[in-house]
Amino acid sequence: MTAHNLSVRVKRVRTRHLPVLALAAAIAGCAAGPEFRAPVLPDGKGFRAEALPESTVSAQAPTGDAQRFLQDAAVPDRWWTTFGSDELDRRVERALAHSPTVASAQAALRQAQEGVNAARGSLLPSVDATAGVTRGNQNSPTGSAFTLNNVGVNVGYTLDLFGGVRRGVEAQAAQVDFQQYQLQGTYLSLAGNVTTASVREAALRGQIVATEEVVKLYEEQLKLVETQHEIGAKSLGDVLAIRAQVAAARAQLPDLRQQLAQTRNQLATYLGQFPSETELAALELDGMQLPREVPVSLPSTVARQRPDVRAAEAELHRATAAVGVATANLYPQITLNASLGSQAAEAGDLFSSGSKAWGIGANLLQPLFHGGSLRAQKRAAEAGLDKAAADYQQTLLTAFQNVADALRALELGAENLKAQAEAESAASSSLDLVRGQYRDGAASYLQVLDATRQYQQARIGLIQARAARLADTAALYAALGGGRLAEPATAAAVAANESN
Repeated sequence: MTAHNLSVRVKRVRTRHLPVLALAAAIAGCAAGPEFRAPVLPDGKGFRAEALPESTVSAQAPTGDAQRFLQDAAVPDRWWTTFGSDELDRRVERALAHSPTVASAQAALRQAQEGVNAARGSLLPSVDATAGVTRGNQNSPTGSAFTLNNVGVNVGYTLDLFGGVRRGVEAQAAQVDFQQYQLQGTYLSLAGNVTTASVREAALRGQIVATEEVVKLYEEQLKLVETQHEIGAKSLGDVLAIRAQVAAARAQLPDLRQQLAQTRNQLATYLGQFPSETELAALELDGMQLPREVPVSLPSTVARQRPDVRAAEAELHRATAAVGVATANLYPQITLNASLGSQAAEAGDLFSSGSKAWGIGANLLQPLFHGGSLRAQKRAAEAGLDKAAADYQQTLLTAFQNVADALRALELGAENLKAQAEAESAASSSLDLVRGQYRDGAASYLQVLDATRQYQQARIGLIQARAARLADTAALYAALGGGRLAEPATAAAVAANESN
Protein backbone atom coordinates (compact mmCIF):
# COMPACT_ATOMS: atom_id res chain seq x y z
CA MET A 1 0.00 0.00 0.00
CA THR A 2 1.54 3.32 -1.03
CA ALA A 3 1.24 6.53 0.97
CA HIS A 4 -0.53 8.26 -1.96
CA ASN A 5 -3.23 5.59 -2.34
CA LEU A 6 -3.84 5.60 1.38
CA SER A 7 -4.27 9.40 1.28
CA VAL A 8 -6.91 9.17 -1.45
CA ARG A 9 -8.88 6.59 0.53
CA VAL A 10 -8.83 8.76 3.64
CA LYS A 11 -10.40 11.63 1.72
CA ARG A 12 -13.25 9.48 0.42
CA VAL A 13 -14.47 7.81 3.59
CA ARG A 14 -16.96 9.34 5.96
CA THR A 15 -15.80 10.70 9.27
CA ARG A 16 -17.27 7.84 11.25
CA HIS A 17 -14.97 5.41 9.39
CA LEU A 18 -11.78 7.31 10.17
CA PRO A 19 -10.88 5.40 13.38
CA VAL A 20 -11.15 2.07 11.58
CA LEU A 21 -9.00 3.28 8.68
CA ALA A 22 -6.44 4.76 11.05
CA LEU A 23 -6.15 1.52 12.98
CA ALA A 24 -5.70 -0.49 9.78
CA ALA A 25 -3.01 1.89 8.53
CA ALA A 26 -1.15 1.79 11.81
CA ILE A 27 -1.18 -2.00 11.85
CA ALA A 28 0.04 -2.10 8.25
CA GLY A 29 3.03 0.00 9.28
CA CYS A 30 3.24 2.04 6.07
CA ALA A 31 5.96 4.70 6.21
CA ALA A 32 6.35 7.49 3.67
CA GLY A 33 9.60 8.13 1.89
CA PRO A 34 12.41 5.87 0.64
CA GLU A 35 13.75 2.96 2.64
CA PHE A 36 17.40 3.19 3.59
CA ARG A 37 19.74 0.66 2.06
CA ALA A 38 23.40 0.51 3.04
CA PRO A 39 25.71 1.51 0.16
CA VAL A 40 27.22 -1.29 -1.89
CA LEU A 41 30.77 -1.92 -0.71
CA PRO A 42 33.70 -2.07 -3.14
CA ASP A 43 34.65 -5.59 -4.11
CA GLY A 44 38.24 -4.91 -5.19
CA LYS A 45 41.22 -6.56 -3.51
CA GLY A 46 43.70 -3.68 -3.68
CA PHE A 47 44.06 0.05 -3.25
CA ARG A 48 46.11 0.81 -6.36
CA ALA A 49 46.60 -0.34 -9.92
CA GLU A 50 49.95 -2.09 -9.44
CA ALA A 51 50.43 -5.07 -7.18
CA LEU A 52 51.71 -4.58 -3.65
CA PRO A 53 55.11 -6.19 -2.99
CA GLU A 54 55.45 -8.84 -0.34
CA SER A 55 57.70 -6.62 1.76
CA THR A 56 59.72 -3.44 1.78
CA VAL A 57 63.49 -3.29 1.33
CA SER A 58 65.74 -3.50 4.37
CA ALA A 59 68.59 -1.24 5.45
CA GLN A 60 71.69 -1.64 7.60
CA ALA A 61 70.44 0.83 10.19
CA PRO A 62 68.20 0.94 13.26
CA THR A 63 64.50 0.59 12.25
CA GLY A 64 65.85 -0.69 8.96
CA ASP A 65 64.09 -4.06 9.04
CA ALA A 66 62.02 -5.06 6.05
CA GLN A 67 58.27 -4.82 6.70
CA ARG A 68 56.12 -7.66 5.38
CA PHE A 69 52.61 -6.82 4.16
CA LEU A 70 49.96 -9.21 5.49
CA GLN A 71 47.09 -9.34 3.00
CA ASP A 72 43.54 -9.41 4.42
CA ALA A 73 44.87 -9.16 7.99
CA ALA A 74 43.12 -7.27 10.77
CA VAL A 75 44.58 -4.20 12.44
CA PRO A 76 45.30 -4.77 16.16
CA ASP A 77 42.83 -2.98 18.42
CA ARG A 78 45.65 -1.37 20.42
CA TRP A 79 47.92 -0.96 17.43
CA TRP A 80 50.23 1.56 19.11
CA THR A 81 51.59 -1.24 21.32
CA THR A 82 53.28 -2.77 18.26
CA PHE A 83 55.96 -0.05 18.51
CA GLY A 84 57.26 -1.67 21.69
CA SER A 85 57.44 1.51 23.82
CA ASP A 86 55.97 1.48 27.32
CA GLU A 87 56.16 5.28 27.42
CA LEU A 88 54.17 5.57 24.20
CA ASP A 89 51.59 3.13 25.57
CA ARG A 90 51.18 5.23 28.72
CA ARG A 91 50.74 8.40 26.69
CA VAL A 92 48.08 6.99 24.40
CA GLU A 93 46.12 5.39 27.24
CA ARG A 94 46.21 8.61 29.24
CA ALA A 95 45.07 10.66 26.24
CA LEU A 96 42.13 8.32 25.60
CA ALA A 97 41.11 8.57 29.25
CA HIS A 98 41.57 12.30 29.85
CA SER A 99 41.39 14.24 26.58
CA PRO A 100 38.58 16.85 26.47
CA THR A 101 37.94 15.91 22.83
CA VAL A 102 36.93 12.43 23.98
CA ALA A 103 34.73 13.87 26.72
CA SER A 104 33.08 16.15 24.15
CA ALA A 105 32.40 13.26 21.76
CA GLN A 106 31.02 11.14 24.59
CA ALA A 107 28.67 13.96 25.66
CA ALA A 108 27.51 14.40 22.06
CA LEU A 109 26.71 10.69 21.94
CA ARG A 110 24.69 10.85 25.16
CA GLN A 111 22.86 13.88 23.81
CA ALA A 112 21.94 12.01 20.63
CA GLN A 113 20.80 8.98 22.63
CA GLU A 114 18.45 11.11 24.70
CA GLY A 115 17.18 12.64 21.46
CA VAL A 116 16.12 9.15 20.36
CA ASN A 117 14.37 8.57 23.67
CA ALA A 118 12.50 11.85 23.27
CA ALA A 119 11.52 11.02 19.69
CA ARG A 120 10.27 7.56 20.65
CA GLY A 121 7.96 9.17 23.20
CA SER A 122 5.93 10.53 20.26
CA LEU A 123 4.96 6.96 19.37
CA LEU A 124 3.07 6.63 22.65
CA PRO A 125 -0.03 8.44 23.98
CA SER A 126 0.54 11.55 26.06
CA VAL A 127 -1.11 11.69 29.47
CA ASP A 128 -1.38 14.97 31.41
CA ALA A 129 -2.94 15.79 34.74
CA THR A 130 -4.74 19.15 34.98
CA ALA A 131 -6.07 21.22 37.85
CA GLY A 132 -7.42 24.75 37.86
CA VAL A 133 -9.64 27.37 39.41
CA THR A 134 -11.67 29.81 37.27
CA ARG A 135 -13.43 32.94 38.55
CA GLY A 136 -15.93 34.72 36.25
CA ASN A 137 -19.54 35.21 35.17
CA GLN A 138 -19.50 33.58 31.76
CA ASN A 139 -22.97 32.26 30.78
CA SER A 140 -24.32 33.08 34.26
CA PRO A 141 -28.13 33.80 34.10
CA THR A 142 -27.90 36.30 36.96
CA GLY A 143 -24.71 37.95 35.77
CA SER A 144 -23.05 37.29 39.12
CA ALA A 145 -19.51 35.91 39.35
CA PHE A 146 -18.88 32.32 40.29
CA THR A 147 -15.92 30.02 40.89
CA LEU A 148 -15.32 26.78 39.00
CA ASN A 149 -12.82 24.20 40.26
CA ASN A 150 -11.66 21.40 37.98
CA VAL A 151 -9.26 18.48 38.01
CA GLY A 152 -8.77 15.82 35.40
CA VAL A 153 -6.63 13.74 33.14
CA ASN A 154 -6.19 14.39 29.42
CA VAL A 155 -4.99 11.72 27.01
CA GLY A 156 -3.85 12.48 23.48
CA TYR A 157 -2.50 10.28 20.72
CA THR A 158 -1.47 11.09 17.17
CA LEU A 159 -1.92 8.18 14.81
CA ASP A 160 1.26 7.69 12.82
CA LEU A 161 -0.64 6.87 9.62
CA PHE A 162 2.15 7.61 7.18
CA GLY A 163 5.16 6.90 9.36
CA GLY A 164 6.27 10.49 9.88
CA VAL A 165 6.89 9.92 13.57
CA ARG A 166 8.66 6.63 12.93
CA ARG A 167 10.83 8.27 10.28
CA GLY A 168 11.67 10.96 12.81
CA VAL A 169 12.73 8.30 15.32
CA GLU A 170 14.76 6.61 12.58
CA ALA A 171 16.50 9.90 11.80
CA GLN A 172 17.34 10.43 15.47
CA ALA A 173 18.63 6.87 15.75
CA ALA A 174 20.87 7.44 12.74
CA GLN A 175 22.21 10.49 14.53
CA VAL A 176 23.14 8.24 17.46
CA ASP A 177 25.06 5.99 15.08
CA PHE A 178 26.76 9.06 13.61
CA GLN A 179 27.89 10.23 17.05
CA GLN A 180 29.01 6.71 17.96
CA TYR A 181 31.31 6.62 14.93
CA GLN A 182 32.43 10.16 15.64
CA LEU A 183 33.50 8.99 19.08
CA GLN A 184 35.39 6.05 17.59
CA GLY A 185 36.99 8.44 15.13
CA THR A 186 38.05 10.65 18.01
CA TYR A 187 39.75 7.69 19.70
CA LEU A 188 41.52 6.76 16.46
CA SER A 189 42.59 10.31 15.65
CA LEU A 190 43.82 10.93 19.17
CA ALA A 191 45.87 7.72 19.27
CA GLY A 192 47.38 8.57 15.89
CA ASN A 193 48.20 12.13 16.92
CA VAL A 194 49.86 11.05 20.16
CA THR A 195 51.90 8.42 18.32
CA THR A 196 53.11 10.69 15.53
CA ALA A 197 53.83 13.55 17.96
CA SER A 198 55.85 11.16 20.12
CA VAL A 199 57.82 10.00 17.08
CA ARG A 200 58.43 13.63 16.17
CA GLU A 201 59.65 14.32 19.70
CA ALA A 202 62.08 11.41 19.51
CA ALA A 203 63.32 12.57 16.10
CA LEU A 204 63.89 16.12 17.34
CA ARG A 205 65.82 14.83 20.34
CA GLY A 206 68.00 12.81 17.98
CA GLN A 207 68.58 15.80 15.73
CA ILE A 208 69.53 17.98 18.71
CA VAL A 209 72.02 15.39 19.95
CA ALA A 210 73.52 15.02 16.46
CA THR A 211 73.78 18.78 16.01
CA GLU A 212 75.39 19.23 19.42
CA GLU A 213 77.97 16.59 18.55
CA VAL A 214 78.77 18.34 15.26
CA VAL A 215 79.08 21.65 17.11
CA LYS A 216 81.49 20.00 19.51
CA LEU A 217 83.46 18.65 16.53
CA TYR A 218 83.64 22.10 14.97
CA GLU A 219 84.77 23.59 18.29
CA GLU A 220 87.60 21.07 18.53
CA GLN A 221 88.64 21.98 15.01
CA LEU A 222 88.43 25.69 15.89
CA LYS A 223 90.80 25.24 18.83
CA LEU A 224 93.26 23.43 16.58
CA VAL A 225 93.16 26.13 13.90
CA GLU A 226 93.49 28.93 16.47
CA THR A 227 96.58 27.23 17.88
CA GLN A 228 98.06 26.88 14.41
CA HIS A 229 97.26 30.52 13.68
CA GLU A 230 99.12 31.63 16.77
CA ILE A 231 102.29 29.95 15.52
CA GLY A 232 101.74 31.25 12.01
CA ALA A 233 100.78 27.94 10.44
CA LYS A 234 97.22 29.06 9.58
CA SER A 235 95.90 32.36 8.32
CA LEU A 236 93.24 34.50 9.95
CA GLY A 237 90.95 33.53 7.08
CA ASP A 238 91.12 29.90 8.19
CA VAL A 239 90.14 30.89 11.73
CA LEU A 240 87.23 33.03 10.54
CA ALA A 241 85.97 30.24 8.27
CA ILE A 242 85.78 27.70 11.09
CA ARG A 243 84.21 30.26 13.43
CA ALA A 244 81.49 30.82 10.84
CA GLN A 245 80.84 27.07 10.70
CA VAL A 246 80.60 26.87 14.49
CA ALA A 247 78.13 29.76 14.56
CA ALA A 248 76.04 28.26 11.75
CA ALA A 249 75.83 24.89 13.51
CA ARG A 250 74.93 26.50 16.83
CA ALA A 251 72.22 28.57 15.14
CA GLN A 252 70.32 25.37 14.29
CA LEU A 253 69.91 24.38 17.93
CA PRO A 254 67.42 27.08 19.10
CA ASP A 255 65.00 26.21 16.28
CA LEU A 256 65.22 22.49 17.03
CA ARG A 257 64.69 23.11 20.73
CA GLN A 258 61.71 25.33 19.99
CA GLN A 259 60.17 22.60 17.84
CA LEU A 260 60.77 20.09 20.63
CA ALA A 261 59.10 22.36 23.20
CA GLN A 262 56.10 22.92 20.89
CA THR A 263 55.79 19.17 20.30
CA ARG A 264 55.79 18.44 24.02
CA ASN A 265 53.23 21.20 24.61
CA GLN A 266 51.05 19.63 21.92
CA LEU A 267 51.40 16.25 23.60
CA ALA A 268 50.29 17.81 26.89
CA THR A 269 47.15 19.07 25.15
CA TYR A 270 46.45 15.63 23.69
CA LEU A 271 46.79 14.16 27.19
CA GLY A 272 44.31 16.68 28.61
CA GLN A 273 46.87 18.59 30.64
CA PHE A 274 48.34 22.06 30.75
CA PRO A 275 51.96 22.27 29.56
CA SER A 276 53.03 23.47 33.03
CA GLU A 277 51.54 20.35 34.63
CA THR A 278 52.86 17.69 32.27
CA GLU A 279 55.84 15.54 33.14
CA LEU A 280 56.68 13.34 30.19
CA ALA A 281 59.56 10.90 30.21
CA ALA A 282 62.00 11.53 27.37
CA LEU A 283 61.30 9.35 24.35
CA GLU A 284 64.17 8.32 22.08
CA LEU A 285 64.07 6.72 18.64
CA ASP A 286 66.13 3.83 19.97
CA GLY A 287 63.30 3.18 22.45
CA MET A 288 60.83 2.40 19.66
CA GLN A 289 60.78 -0.61 17.36
CA LEU A 290 59.47 -0.87 13.82
CA PRO A 291 56.67 -3.45 13.39
CA ARG A 292 57.98 -6.08 11.00
CA GLU A 293 54.53 -7.17 9.87
CA VAL A 294 51.81 -4.71 8.89
CA PRO A 295 48.23 -5.58 7.90
CA VAL A 296 46.60 -4.64 4.61
CA SER A 297 42.84 -5.03 4.93
CA LEU A 298 40.46 -5.53 2.02
CA PRO A 299 38.80 -2.35 0.68
CA SER A 300 35.40 -3.62 1.82
CA THR A 301 36.81 -4.17 5.31
CA VAL A 302 38.22 -0.64 5.40
CA ALA A 303 34.82 0.73 4.36
CA ARG A 304 33.16 -1.08 7.30
CA GLN A 305 35.98 -0.30 9.71
CA ARG A 306 36.88 3.36 9.25
CA PRO A 307 34.83 5.55 11.60
CA ASP A 308 34.61 8.45 9.14
CA VAL A 309 33.13 6.19 6.44
CA ARG A 310 30.64 4.69 8.91
CA ALA A 311 29.73 8.19 10.12
CA ALA A 312 29.07 9.27 6.52
CA GLU A 313 26.87 6.21 6.08
CA ALA A 314 24.93 7.11 9.22
CA GLU A 315 24.45 10.63 7.88
CA LEU A 316 23.14 9.12 4.64
CA HIS A 317 20.66 7.09 6.71
CA ARG A 318 19.55 10.21 8.59
CA ALA A 319 19.04 12.11 5.33
CA THR A 320 16.97 9.24 3.93
CA ALA A 321 14.71 9.27 6.97
CA ALA A 322 14.39 13.07 6.73
CA VAL A 323 12.85 12.65 3.26
CA GLY A 324 10.27 10.33 4.83
CA VAL A 325 9.42 12.92 7.50
CA ALA A 326 8.98 15.66 4.91
CA THR A 327 6.84 13.35 2.72
CA ALA A 328 4.59 12.34 5.61
CA ASN A 329 3.94 16.00 6.41
CA LEU A 330 2.07 16.27 3.09
CA TYR A 331 -0.59 13.77 4.18
CA PRO A 332 -3.44 13.88 6.73
CA GLN A 333 -2.83 13.65 10.46
CA ILE A 334 -5.38 12.19 12.87
CA THR A 335 -5.24 12.95 16.57
CA LEU A 336 -7.35 11.15 19.18
CA ASN A 337 -7.99 12.77 22.54
CA ALA A 338 -9.95 11.99 25.67
CA SER A 339 -10.43 13.62 29.05
CA LEU A 340 -11.85 12.52 32.38
CA GLY A 341 -12.19 14.73 35.41
CA SER A 342 -14.39 16.55 37.85
CA GLN A 343 -15.83 20.10 37.98
CA ALA A 344 -17.47 21.79 40.92
CA ALA A 345 -18.14 25.27 42.29
CA GLU A 346 -16.59 24.31 45.61
CA ALA A 347 -13.28 22.49 45.92
CA GLY A 348 -14.80 20.15 48.50
CA ASP A 349 -17.42 18.99 46.01
CA LEU A 350 -14.83 17.69 43.54
CA PHE A 351 -15.26 13.98 42.87
CA SER A 352 -18.74 14.09 44.40
CA SER A 353 -21.79 12.72 42.64
CA GLY A 354 -22.72 14.79 39.62
CA SER A 355 -19.29 16.48 39.28
CA LYS A 356 -17.83 14.07 36.79
CA ALA A 357 -16.88 15.40 33.37
CA TRP A 358 -15.54 13.56 30.39
CA GLY A 359 -14.90 14.05 26.70
CA ILE A 360 -13.64 12.10 23.71
CA GLY A 361 -12.91 13.22 20.18
CA ALA A 362 -10.87 12.90 17.03
CA ASN A 363 -9.29 15.59 14.86
CA LEU A 364 -8.30 15.31 11.22
CA LEU A 365 -5.71 17.71 9.82
CA GLN A 366 -5.34 17.74 6.05
CA PRO A 367 -2.77 20.26 4.74
CA LEU A 368 -4.39 22.31 1.97
CA PHE A 369 -2.33 25.42 1.42
CA HIS A 370 0.95 26.40 3.12
CA GLY A 371 2.37 28.64 0.44
CA GLY A 372 4.33 25.75 -1.05
CA SER A 373 6.46 25.39 2.09
CA LEU A 374 5.69 21.70 2.67
CA ARG A 375 6.71 20.64 -0.82
CA ALA A 376 9.73 22.93 -0.64
CA GLN A 377 10.73 21.17 2.58
CA LYS A 378 10.40 17.82 0.81
CA ARG A 379 12.56 19.00 -2.07
CA ALA A 380 15.09 20.35 0.40
CA ALA A 381 15.19 16.97 2.17
CA GLU A 382 15.72 15.22 -1.18
CA ALA A 383 18.58 17.60 -1.97
CA GLY A 384 20.02 16.83 1.46
CA LEU A 385 19.87 13.14 0.60
CA ASP A 386 21.75 13.76 -2.64
CA LYS A 387 24.37 15.71 -0.69
CA ALA A 388 24.76 12.95 1.89
CA ALA A 389 25.23 10.39 -0.89
CA ALA A 390 27.92 12.52 -2.54
CA ASP A 391 29.61 13.14 0.82
CA TYR A 392 29.68 9.40 1.50
CA GLN A 393 31.29 8.74 -1.86
CA GLN A 394 33.90 11.44 -1.27
CA THR A 395 34.66 10.11 2.21
CA LEU A 396 35.14 6.62 0.80
CA LEU A 397 37.45 7.91 -1.95
CA THR A 398 39.50 9.84 0.60
CA ALA A 399 39.76 6.77 2.83
CA PHE A 400 41.15 4.65 0.01
CA GLN A 401 43.51 7.46 -0.97
CA ASN A 402 44.81 7.54 2.62
CA VAL A 403 45.53 3.81 2.53
CA ALA A 404 47.20 4.01 -0.89
CA ASP A 405 49.33 6.96 0.25
CA ALA A 406 50.37 5.17 3.44
CA LEU A 407 51.34 1.99 1.58
CA ARG A 408 53.41 3.96 -0.91
CA ALA A 409 55.02 5.91 1.92
CA LEU A 410 56.09 2.67 3.61
CA GLU A 411 57.70 1.40 0.41
CA LEU A 412 59.50 4.63 -0.43
CA GLY A 413 60.32 5.32 3.20
CA ALA A 414 62.18 2.02 3.40
CA GLU A 415 64.11 2.88 0.25
CA ASN A 416 64.86 6.35 1.59
CA LEU A 417 66.15 4.93 4.88
CA LYS A 418 68.42 2.57 2.99
CA ALA A 419 69.80 5.43 0.91
CA GLN A 420 70.20 7.67 3.97
CA ALA A 421 71.99 4.92 5.87
CA GLU A 422 74.41 4.45 2.98
CA ALA A 423 74.91 8.21 2.71
CA GLU A 424 75.58 8.53 6.45
CA SER A 425 78.08 5.68 6.36
CA ALA A 426 79.86 7.17 3.34
CA ALA A 427 79.89 10.65 4.86
CA SER A 428 81.34 9.32 8.13
CA SER A 429 84.09 7.42 6.28
CA SER A 430 84.81 10.46 4.12
CA LEU A 431 85.15 12.71 7.16
CA ASP A 432 87.56 10.32 8.84
CA LEU A 433 89.62 10.09 5.65
CA VAL A 434 89.78 13.85 5.07
CA ARG A 435 90.68 14.56 8.68
CA GLY A 436 93.53 12.06 8.45
CA GLN A 437 94.70 13.62 5.18
CA TYR A 438 94.53 17.05 6.76
CA ARG A 439 96.74 15.93 9.63
CA ASP A 440 99.21 14.61 7.07
CA GLY A 441 99.02 17.82 5.08
CA ALA A 442 97.37 16.17 2.07
CA ALA A 443 94.03 17.98 2.35
CA SER A 444 93.00 21.60 2.88
CA TYR A 445 91.00 22.81 5.79
CA LEU A 446 88.13 23.74 3.46
CA GLN A 447 87.88 20.05 2.57
CA VAL A 448 87.59 19.21 6.27
CA LEU A 449 84.81 21.76 6.72
CA ASP A 450 82.94 20.47 3.68
CA ALA A 451 83.24 16.84 4.80
CA THR A 452 81.98 17.79 8.28
CA ARG A 453 78.99 19.62 6.81
CA GLN A 454 78.11 16.63 4.61
CA TYR A 455 78.34 14.30 7.58
CA GLN A 456 76.00 16.49 9.61
CA GLN A 457 73.44 16.61 6.81
CA ALA A 458 73.64 12.84 6.30
CA ARG A 459 73.20 12.12 10.00
CA ILE A 460 70.19 14.42 10.30
CA GLY A 461 68.73 12.83 7.16
CA LEU A 462 69.14 9.37 8.66
CA ILE A 463 67.35 10.39 11.86
CA GLN A 464 64.48 11.88 9.87
CA ALA A 465 64.22 8.77 7.69
CA ARG A 466 64.03 6.54 10.78
CA ALA A 467 61.26 8.67 12.25
CA ALA A 468 59.39 8.72 8.95
CA ARG A 469 59.18 4.92 8.85
CA LEU A 470 57.63 4.85 12.31
CA ALA A 471 55.20 7.68 11.52
CA ASP A 472 54.20 6.14 8.18
CA THR A 473 53.41 2.84 9.91
CA ALA A 474 51.16 4.66 12.37
CA ALA A 475 49.52 6.44 9.44
CA LEU A 476 48.74 3.09 7.79
CA TYR A 477 47.16 1.77 10.98
CA ALA A 478 44.96 4.88 11.16
CA ALA A 479 44.11 4.80 7.45
CA LEU A 480 42.90 1.20 7.78
CA GLY A 481 40.60 2.18 10.63
CA GLY A 482 42.75 1.40 13.65
CA GLY A 483 41.26 -1.97 14.58
CA ARG A 484 37.97 -3.68 13.95
CA LEU A 485 34.83 -1.88 15.05
CA ALA A 486 32.25 -3.76 17.04
CA GLU A 487 29.21 -4.65 14.96
CA PRO A 488 26.24 -4.80 17.35
CA ALA A 489 22.70 -4.07 16.17
CA THR A 490 22.86 -0.28 15.89
CA ALA A 491 20.09 2.01 17.04
CA ALA A 492 19.36 3.03 13.45
CA ALA A 493 19.04 -0.61 12.38
CA VAL A 494 16.56 -1.28 15.16
CA ALA A 495 14.52 1.78 14.23
CA ALA A 496 14.55 0.81 10.55
CA ASN A 497 13.20 -2.64 11.40
CA GLU A 498 10.42 -1.10 13.46
CA SER A 499 9.37 1.12 10.54
CA ASN A 500 9.09 -1.78 8.05
